[in-house]
Amino acid sequence: MSNNTLILGLQWGDEGKGKIVDALAEGSEAVCRFQGGHNAGHTLKVDGEQKVLHLVPSGILHPSVHCVLGNGLVLSLPALAKEIQELKESNINFKDRFYVSEDCSLILPTHIAIDQVRDKEEGIGTTGRGIGPAYEDKIARRAVRFGDLKNIEDLKIKLSTLVNYHNQILQNLYNAQPLAFEDVLEELISNIDLYNNYHCKTQDLLKHWVKQGKNILFEGAQGSMLDIDHGTYPYVTSSSTTAGGLSSGLGVGPRHIDSILGITKAYTTRVGEGPFATELFDSNAEQLAKVGHEFGATTGRPRRCGWLDLKALETIVFINSVTNLCITKLDVLDGFEEIQVCIDYDQNQQPVYETFRGWQQDTSDARSFDDLPKAAQDYILFIEETLDCPVGIVSVGPSRDQTIYID
Repeated sequence: MSNNTLILGLQWGDEGKGKIVDALAEGSEAVCRFQGGHNAGHTLKVDGEQKVLHLVPSGILHPSVHCVLGNGLVLSLPALAKEIQELKESNINFKDRFYVSEDCSLILPTHIAIDQVRDKEEGIGTTGRGIGPAYEDKIARRAVRFGDLKNIEDLKIKLSTLVNYHNQILQNLYNAQPLAFEDVLEELISNIDLYNNYHCKTQDLLKHWVKQGKNILFEGAQGSMLDIDHGTYPYVTSSSTTAGGLSSGLGVGPRHIDSILGITKAYTTRVGEGPFATELFDSNAEQLAKVGHEFGATTGRPRRCGWLDLKALETIVFINSVTNLCITKLDVLDGFEEIQVCIDYDQNQQPVYETFRGWQQDTSDARSFDDLPKAAQDYILFIEETLDCPVGIVSVGPSRDQTIYID
């Protein structure tokens, strides 16, 4: 019997999804992404070697696992080409196991230009990689898609109209320099091999795999609190990062999802602007950032740090129908005398905290729940009880083997 699992981040991204997908991929036959772009940054550490994946699903490091980029992504061809080349240089084989949906909308240089000049004025705190403008064109039904590369003459007509539109925005709205149509076209044509090697009707492929009973992992990017509908709007990403995004972004209905694993750090971080109720500005924040190496894998930007917010997570767990929890970076809390957890907000929307005694012991070598200090066990059980959702996995370090599975 197949076991199809959706893996989602429950915070503002950076929860450690890549490591968990990589660990669980060993027992799966396919790993599929359904939204976002190369603004994702999934960091994996295998045999002491660190890899950061921005587009390619985390299952690619397992030689027998098939990997899919679904129609819900927006795709930077240069970023994908660079990532594939780097992985091939590490002897990762892509032949007959990597597929890109023909319906992916493409990120153009003009999208990036618009994103960067606009964010300077609006201050949303985007990655500046063209993600938002690319999704805007998708919704407005004017996007250039991966499948358009199959006919260069038709592509030129469609691209010319879009680049002209973008240049009007750059010049007339932002007083910025336009980009030459020829340069934009050249970027697409120079990456035509990506289309020739990897294009696929991935909806048909997924339907075939599901009917065959394959074990599939669905890999979310960013985090649920960045969801365009359910996140801290307007400081959100431009895609559906919650469970609903899977069906629209891959063409797989909810009935074919057997379990939903929600991933949260043992504390909270956020990159960029936007509300953050439990954010800290003291020595505790400094300790979390230093010990947790809290810098964005994609942007290099320092992350804002704070205590775990169970009140926010309660809502996110409900939105996603989470069936199991994974708590990552528990080891980052090893040195704290006291640990606080937000359990509610007062009438002024300020966090109400529950205080826990820290365990002040190294947990990085723990390989079972019983190996953990009693105070750490109590902390996990409190999260489980408050969210009314079982904790199935606890991560105590970046490596594959630093993972505790709880029956």
